Amino acid sequence: MEAFEKLGINDEILKGLSSLGFTEPTPVQKEVIPRMLEKQTDLVCLAQTGTGKTAAFGIPLIQLIDPKKKHTQGLVLCPTRELCMQVARDIDAYSKHISGLKILSVYGGSPIDQQIRSLRKGVQIVVATPGRLKDLLNRRAANLSQINFVVFDEADEMLQMGFQDDLTAILENTPKEKSTLLFSATMPAEVSAISRKYMNKPLELTVGTKNAGAENVCHEFYMVQVRNRYPALKRIVDNSPDIYSIVFCRTRRECNDVASKLIHDGYNADALHGDLSQAQRDHVMSKFRCRNLQILVATDVAARGLDVSDLTHVINYNLPDEIASYTHRSGRTGRAGRAGISIAIVSNKERYRIKSIERKIQKKFKQCQVPSGAEICKKQMLNLMDEVTKVKVDYQQIEPLYAEIESKLQHLERGDLIKHFVSLQFNKFLEYYKNAPDLNVSSREPDGRDRKQNDSRATMRPNQKFTTFQLNVGRRQGIMPQGIIGKINEIENVGRIKIGQIDILRNSARLEADSRYTTQILNAFRQSEINGKDVSIEVVQAIPASNKKYSGKRKPFKHHKSRKPKNY
Repeated sequence: MEAFEKLGINDEILKGLSSLGFTEPTPVQKEVIPRMLEKQTDLVCLAQTGTGKTAAFGIPLIQLIDPKKKHTQGLVLCPTRELCMQVARDIDAYSKHISGLKILSVYGGSPIDQQIRSLRKGVQIVVATPGRLKDLLNRRAANLSQINFVVFDEADEMLQMGFQDDLTAILENTPKEKSTLLFSATMPAEVSAISRKYMNKPLELTVGTKNAGAENVCHEFYMVQVRNRYPALKRIVDNSPDIYSIVFCRTRRECNDVASKLIHDGYNADALHGDLSQAQRDHVMSKFRCRNLQILVATDVAARGLDVSDLTHVINYNLPDEIASYTHRSGRTGRAGRAGISIAIVSNKERYRIKSIERKIQKKFKQCQVPSGAEICKKQMLNLMDEVTKVKVDYQQIEPLYAEIESKLQHLERGDLIKHFVSLQFNKFLEYYKNAPDLNVSSREPDGRDRKQNDSRATMRPNQKFTTFQLNVGRRQGIMPQGIIGKINEIENVGRIKIGQIDILRNSARLEADSRYTTQILNAFRQSEINGKDVSIEVVQAIPASNKKYSGKRKPFKHHKSRKPKNY
């Protein structure tokens, strides 16, 4: 604990850290803790998920709180119920040997009356989700007038989830004289705006590289036809016998579909999405944490705040619309010094998105080949053999039965016995992968389709018409032209669809596209979800020609200077 002592932490907290097995502070803890203890200044800390941020702000927070005063002195805001509960548990554990200190987590999905009673008894630190805290403020059940410290944990996720108005309302209930600490994995424009508006000349710390992925994570992608995403997912899972993974999907519908297929095919899997009740969500997460589930299929919003430290893989069944979301996804593996793998299953049309992510996270993806049936069967068999050699034999229990077992098997030669054993375990497996086709797609041809056919789709006839569509999402939800184009490019069996003008407003977006594919475009977006919001789309009157940004041949969308895009 000598390294923690040097940071200026008091003896009571050191006892708590020692009982939790803390030995060496992480880089973010080394940067943040002494600065908070020496001078209560505003601070913006950019660090990836899983780097020890909770201890970085939690340890100095409890040391600076006066447990003799019953009013609320510290506030930690979190994007989700799960993260809120986890942060409160961690801070409570750090303060185990500090008498009189009360910590309360408040969040939706739990009885508000009970939370109100706890607040009235007096708590020094409140850990809250923005929505529930705003509700408590409206009921005059929470009092933030004497707050000394406000911490935004995973600020970028809170803003992506649409909590900006709630955060503004909460901060207006806090005193001007306070220390504000903002922790985020990325620094989009909205987070920067919060720091400018509500913080006083904050010190900015960057632990690692902005937007960079965790150091222990290897990034891989598999290129397949869209219709082969699920078969490719199965092969990736089967080729990793000890996999413990979250599979990320874009929408609740897709999440349910993939989880149902995995369960039907015999995998220990379940779904986590916004349609689940809190009791159902808790039940699924309890099974996943104790490894009764091997695979959790989740949407981005549902998975936010999950605290599972030993994932072997994160699998992007579909890439997210925002690169920041990919960073959050991949950051859920490779924690606590362990190695992790982040996998993307992509079509040829999405190849450009891999390049965009590489530029942002400053790491290269490795293109991998979807394993063949023979490769998977070999991997599974060798894994079984390893398990057989490691199994502990209870000779005392086996001995009374051994003579009868030996008599039953004595007609088999050693080689035949091994073959019978393998067949018993693998007949169904071997049959499934017998003559399994190659799922890989060449990067030179779009999804394996003939190039001439694809090019002819992209050529507009002189009399070709555009249809104008309107979406219920815009800049506030983080939508960008690249995301709209990418979504249209994913539509199966139509080749490249001609796109005209794209106009993105604050809460809506309009686009023009080839009228021949109106039905396919409507269906594609109606099944979508962006940052937790279900997308609706409708055909509307065409945008006046005088307002058009671009038309004719498809070319990169250019914003006006007044519409400078966010980091993407």
